[in-house]
Amino acid sequence: MKGKREAYRSFALVYDDFMEGVPYESWLRQTKEILLKKGISQGIVCDLGCGTGILTRGLAKEGYDMIGIDSSPDMLAAAVSREEETDSDILYLCQDLRRLDLYGTCRAMICRCDTINYILSLEELVQVFSLVNLYLDPGGVFIFDCNTVYKYREILGDSVFAENREEASFIWENHFDEETGINEYDLTLFIREKEGEERFRRVEECHLQRAYSLSQLRYACERAGLSWEAVVDADTQEEIGSKTERYLITAPANRHDDGVIAPRDQACP
Repeated sequence: MKGKREAYRSFALVYDDFMEGVPYESWLRQTKEILLKKGISQGIVCDLGCGTGILTRGLAKEGYDMIGIDSSPDMLAAAVSREEETDSDILYLCQDLRRLDLYGTCRAMICRCDTINYILSLEELVQVFSLVNLYLDPGGVFIFDCNTVYKYREILGDSVFAENREEASFIWENHFDEETGINEYDLTLFIREKEGEERFRRVEECHLQRAYSLSQLRYACERAGLSWEAVVDADTQEEIGSKTERYLITAPANRHDDGVIAPRDQACP
């Protein structure tokens, strides 16, 4: 690592431009289908790691009362600046998911686009999932995705990616550590200072993500008291395989009638 550089500061300014290839419409459709299958057609839905709020706004337009949570003030500022795209009153909160603190419970929580991979230890993942279960209504559901070990090892690996555009360019230097499961990418951005000017500002960010096996994800869910209901390939919505790059997981809340969480005792994988 080339020194600590906080993620999603300057990147927030150009995030949506560089992420235009992300299948947000497909993710929105997937998420809504799961919610409706669980009988959730309205109510409070919390978008964890909401970023610039694309999915948050999409679900708000579908009639859900949305809460968007992210740990990056810059990403949330970008989300708020786009609030005029929907007539809904979205509540945005700046919180670390490991210390999630809500005033009440939600019908559902969603967490898409690598957010889970930013939780770097299995212990902290259990902590996050426990808080999710705590703030879900009985009968509520947690819908999340997660990059696979295969993607980090075979697709990203030790590679360099670059993209050049009119207003900004980036160089992405990637490294995956097989032993620790940590994927590091050092991002160098060149962002145009003002429209029409030839001066660019150079900034650096370091992003760390963790590759989790399916057994580890299931362990974390069940240890936190969530039920493990379904996992599919997020890109195809079909059965997962050896070349699946992103899991899409459905994990309903698991509570007794008295509201007490019921964690399962099991060995850590």
